[in-house]
Amino acid sequence: MKINIPEKVLKITERLNNNGYEAYIVGGCVRDSLAGICPHDWDICTNALPEQTKLCFKDYKIFDAGIKHGTISVVSENEVFEITTYRIDGEYSDNRHPENVTFTRNIIDDLARRDFTVNAIAYNNESGLVDPFNGFSDLKSGIIRCVREPDERFNEDGLRIIRALRFASVYGFEIEEKTAKSIIKNKGLLNNISAERISVELLKLLCGKGAENILNTYREVFAEIIPELACEFDYDQCTKHHCYDLWHHTTYAVGAIKNTPVLRMVMLLHDIAKPECCKKDADGTSHFKGHPIVSAEKARIILHRLKFSNAFTDDCIKLIKYHDVRLNGTKRHILRMMNKLGKNLFPMLIEVQYADIAAQSDYQRQEKLKNIDISKRFYYEILEEDSCFSLRQLAINGNDLIKIGITEGKLIGNILKALLEMVLDEEIKNDKDMLIEKAHQLANELYEK
Repeated sequence: MKINIPEKVLKITERLNNNGYEAYIVGGCVRDSLAGICPHDWDICTNALPEQTKLCFKDYKIFDAGIKHGTISVVSENEVFEITTYRIDGEYSDNRHPENVTFTRNIIDDLARRDFTVNAIAYNNESGLVDPFNGFSDLKSGIIRCVREPDERFNEDGLRIIRALRFASVYGFEIEEKTAKSIIKNKGLLNNISAERISVELLKLLCGKGAENILNTYREVFAEIIPELACEFDYDQCTKHHCYDLWHHTTYAVGAIKNTPVLRMVMLLHDIAKPECCKKDADGTSHFKGHPIVSAEKARIILHRLKFSNAFTDDCIKLIKYHDVRLNGTKRHILRMMNKLGKNLFPMLIEVQYADIAAQSDYQRQEKLKNIDISKRFYYEILEEDSCFSLRQLAINGNDLIKIGITEGKLIGNILKALLEMVLDEEIKNDKDMLIEKAHQLANELYEK
């Protein structure tokens, strides 16, 4: 099996070879190359000690912040390449980082410390694959398997638990039975991992093609990360609008929507408050009035706890808050929803509603889909016509009101908001002269009050 190594990477490995050292590409770049995926990064390992590596590249710009763990970063052709000495990791007292490392001359020792067999493969053009743990076979079979003992690997670094799930989701792989049992057994180790590291892996996992399956199979692990999800497990929604329990509705919706981070996270959290908002009729039928607003509030707490950015969180919250709004297929309603969400988030709301309906029963499905289709068409018409749906698009602004003698800041704001409402309700056209005349009238009415 030959891997096409880019010239810029060969230039670095050949420099090491010419100085009498071994050099291999290793880990994710080998895995992805063998899977037919173009690697984003190329990691290199060598039997050269860190100081020897520095001497080999003394005419390059280098960084040695990682030298304690054997890593030297070399800048070549405006790219940074990490070169790491073969090593054996010491004790992991914090379930995340080794206390120390021991350098070794044996590539097999280095591969033995890695997490999964598919990541424990090295390659160079002379030796071909170095694959002591049959990672290539697992890659071809679609299996995620720990190197040696799973309990040891996960206790060394608890992040590997969610990394295993992420790899399985992204590649659509299955997790080997012993590794799977160890994931469930050791899920509590995730509590030792920083929220920032978990959130990165969680988003990648959610955007994977196997996300629905992984969410269903390892739901206890996700409840360890987001305890609020546990209330959805086996929760009967008791309504003719639904044919799945709440958790399977959620995971189906995750799999049914485009695999972008905001949309996948929205579907994971969109119904998280349903159980606490539930009211039942005498016949046992459930109603969940107000659950989008409460779900949005809970989602904000969760996303802040997981250290997601404010921008990402705000987009998720808006979409969750309005995910259950029944679009009635009128242009006026679409203008109002675009006013609340903005022109960029509104089409995402359309996607959210399509996915939500896909995860429901057939009851009224065609009627729901018809209204969404009409709403989608109106959205594009509004964009094409450049119809007004925000204060920024009004034909007048605060300066125009000041020019006609309306100078009080609060009054200016109230008048502009009132004018926008009238434009949205089609009571008045978005015409400057007409809006100025109406502003005079509103000012007089407000002064009289």
